[in-house]
Amino acid sequence: MTPTPAYGVGDASYRAAGGIDGLRRLVDDFYRLMDQQPAMADLRRLHPADLAPARDKLGCFLSGWLGGPKLFAERYGAIAIPAFHAQWPIDERLAALWLSCMEQAIALQPYSPAFAEYLLSQLRVPAQRIVQASRNRHAAV
Repeated sequence: MTPTPAYGVGDASYRAAGGIDGLRRLVDDFYRLMDQQPAMADLRRLHPADLAPARDKLGCFLSGWLGGPKLFAERYGAIAIPAFHAQWPIDERLAALWLSCMEQAIALQPYSPAFAEYLLSQLRVPAQRIVQASRNRHAAV
């Protein structure tokens, strides 16, 4: 019996996500769902009409964040997710929409149930930090 990978250690999460190809599929499904679902309209409005740059940035970010190649830093430089997103008024409702859309996209992937649950739980952390950073910035203005 093969032991369960220790997600979050080394590149185990990156490999469980299918590497960069798997992450690109996840990101494509995420943005397709966001584009198609009327319930995601407020979230979609925060993005430009052309989602290609957002797709690339999210895929690159997830690669490094999950223990794979640091593609975001290579292409775009250093990243501070909460600080970057603080330019928009992102509240709990928008964060919940983002997480819901990501949960749906994760469900479309051939991930093990354990990894799908792990990934969604990990994504809640930066989502909450973004809400807090946005709240702090917009309260100070």
